[in-house]
Amino acid sequence: MEEERIPERHTFFIGVGNQKGGVAKTTNTVHIATALGEMGYHCLILDCDSNAGATRHFNIPVDSFAGIFEILIGDEEPNDLVLQNGDGDIELPPNVFIIPGRRKLEKVDDALGKFQSKHELLRAPLEKLRGKYDYVFVDTGPQAPTPVIATYMAVDWFLLSVRPESFAIQGLKDALTDIADAQEHGNPTLQLLGVVMSGVDRRTTLSKRLTEYVEKLFLVDGSASAKFATIISHSTVIPRAQEVGKTVFQTEPDHRVTQQYRELALEIQTRLKLLTGVGPETVATSADSEGKVANG
Repeated sequence: MEEERIPERHTFFIGVGNQKGGVAKTTNTVHIATALGEMGYHCLILDCDSNAGATRHFNIPVDSFAGIFEILIGDEEPNDLVLQNGDGDIELPPNVFIIPGRRKLEKVDDALGKFQSKHELLRAPLEKLRGKYDYVFVDTGPQAPTPVIATYMAVDWFLLSVRPESFAIQGLKDALTDIADAQEHGNPTLQLLGVVMSGVDRRTTLSKRLTEYVEKLFLVDGSASAKFATIISHSTVIPRAQEVGKTVFQTEPDHRVTQQYRELALEIQTRLKLLTGVGPETVATSADSEGKVANG
């Protein structure tokens, strides 16, 4: 009997960042991926932050596995380094996968060949992941070292994360400049997907004022506001979940913040459909229900 061929998935490659730290970019990456995974979509996180925030978020010991560092210097293939639920003692949400970050990312320049282009480091590796996941999220650090430059030059979309703080909003402006530079210098198809507001306390005047400012300032497609309508509220449930290496989907599945991430995931899905005319297809197989992906 001929083996049934599993069709390839339509893969969205999305960078996540801000030029300032402490703006919940890793928290958003992890929870958006988890929300989409809950819906049945296969989501891979590439942890390109030398602080390895996404890796730590899932309680994966940093530097215990080869990861992004080895991919960037060309020593390993990306499909060989994907961690999934059940690998060793690793516990990941359903349909969520990760290539871990490493502290060695800070020294990636020292390990690169003299004539290797920083602009090209992630392009070929990402292409090898195409068709195997519905969403590939690249979580970047707050500065602009080599992994961040490589991300801007390789992904199709960029998702900006911000808290209602003036310095964080300045970081958004710097990130928009970086997107424009990437478009000009080799990645003309890169687009701003949107802006996620996190840690918002609606009771404060500053939060309200800066949220309104972001809504008016950042546009997608030249007209509509780039800010997603769903706002992630300030809450202690997120740091409590981080302390035990889990997401709020696992610790507080019915909390309002958890529901906000579900709504945000739907918004992202809808916006991508509007901008591209296509949406990721879920393949109904037993492997999907177990949240497993065959490497290779």
